[in-house]
Amino acid sequence: MFPEEIREDLADALARLDLGVSLSMPLSRPMPSIGKGVHELRLKDASGIYRIIYFLWEKERIYLLHAFKKKSQKTLKANLDLAKRRLKGVLR
Repeated sequence: MFPEEIREDLADALARLDLGVSLSMPLSRPMPSIGKGVHELRLKDASGIYRIIYFLWEKERIYLLHAFKKKSQKTLKANLDLAKRRLKGVLR
């Protein structure tokens, strides 16, 4: 489970996305290597750095594909592959 501060930041970011606000760096960045419309929320607190990979479908739906705590500088391939598989499931 993510810490309360991270959950609050996530809820705030999702509310902004739901209102149609376009998020940018440093909070969010595109992830074209996973797919078109896929972005990564970048959150951190005293306990660590967290990433939430999400997909915006026609600005009407937000799909959270994967969430994890970063343990190294580079995002692990397993995390990216899981997000890709989940995106394929959404697009079916």
